[in-house]
Amino acid sequence: MNPLLSALAGDAEIEALLSDDAQLTSMLAVEAALAEASADCGWIDEDAADAIRSAIATFVPDRPGLAAGMAQDGVVVPALVRQLRADVAEPYRAALHKGATSQDVIDTALMLQLAKAFDIYETRLTALLDRLEALAVAAGSRPLMAHTRMQVALPTTWNAKIGSWNEPLQRYLRALAGMRRTLLVVQLGGPVGDRGSFGAHGDAIAAGMARRLDLGIAGPWQATRDPIVALGNLLALISGSLGKLGADIALLAQNEVGTVRLEGAGGSSAMAHKANPVNAEVLVALARHNAGLSGILGQSIVHEYERSGAAWTLEWLTLPPMLVTTGASLRLADKLLGQLNISN
Repeated sequence: MNPLLSALAGDAEIEALLSDDAQLTSMLAVEAALAEASADCGWIDEDAADAIRSAIATFVPDRPGLAAGMAQDGVVVPALVRQLRADVAEPYRAALHKGATSQDVIDTALMLQLAKAFDIYETRLTALLDRLEALAVAAGSRPLMAHTRMQVALPTTWNAKIGSWNEPLQRYLRALAGMRRTLLVVQLGGPVGDRGSFGAHGDAIAAGMARRLDLGIAGPWQATRDPIVALGNLLALISGSLGKLGADIALLAQNEVGTVRLEGAGGSSAMAHKANPVNAEVLVALARHNAGLSGILGQSIVHEYERSGAAWTLEWLTLPPMLVTTGASLRLADKLLGQLNISN
C-alpha cells in the first residue's frame, strides 16, 4: 500500500508487526528456542545451543542475499540458515536448525507476530466497546426513526441501534481470546510433517519451544490450514460489522436525514458546504475488501500432499493485507465514534 493510501486505509502498528524486520526477529527467536529445546532433551549439545544463541545475538543479515534466496527457493529460511550458520562456531554448525524444515520456522514465527496483532485487536475492540457503552448511557433513551429496506419504518431508540453495533464486537472479542488457544501454537513437523527427523525427541522439543515462545502445543499442522482460514473469517467478520456501523452512520448523517452530525468530517475541493463521512465510507470499503480476501484465503486450505508451495504462497499474499485491513477498521471506527454527535 502506498503511503498516501496507507494514511487513509492502512494501519502503521499492524504493518510494523508484519514487516521484514519483524519477521526476521521472530524467525531468529524460533531458531533460538529450537536450539535450546533441542539441548534440553539431548538432541544437540548444550555447547552447541550456546554457540547458536551467541550467533543469533550478534547476527547481521545480508538482506540482498535473503531476497535472492527468497526468489530462488520460494522461502527465505534456506538463505537465512546459510547466513546464520556461517556465524556459528565450526564444531556446532550442524546443530543449527537440526531436524527442522523451513515451514517450522516460518509458521511458528507467524504465530509470534499474530500474538502481538491479537494484543492490538483486543485493546482496540475493548476501547470501541467502552465508547459504545458511554454512547448508550448518554443517548440510549433518545428516539430514533428506524429504517427497513431503506424506507422509514417505526420509531425506536438509540439503545437498539447501539446494541446492533456492540453485540457482534463482544462476540469477536471472545472469539479472539478462544483463538489464542487454538491458533497460536508451535508448528514443528520436520521435512514431511511427522517429527520423524527429530528421532524420539520431536514432542519434547515442540513442548520446550512452546514454553520458551509462550505459544500453545499442537501436533504438526503444516498442511492443515483450517485455523489460518478461520482467522481470516474472523477478520472479515470484524471489519464487516464495523462496515455496517460505518454504513449506518453515513446514512444517518445524510442532509435529508440529519439524525447525526460528524465533527471534523471531510471537505470538498469544489463544495465548501460539504461534510463528507470519510471514515464511515472507508469502513464500508474495508469491510468489502476483507470479505473478498477471505474468499481467496479460503482457497489456501487446499494443500497437495504434505506441503503446497502454491497454497502457502497464496496465504502469504492474502493474510497480511487482511490483518492490516482489520487493524485499520478498528482504528477508523474509534475515530468515527469520536466524531459522532447525535442531533436529536
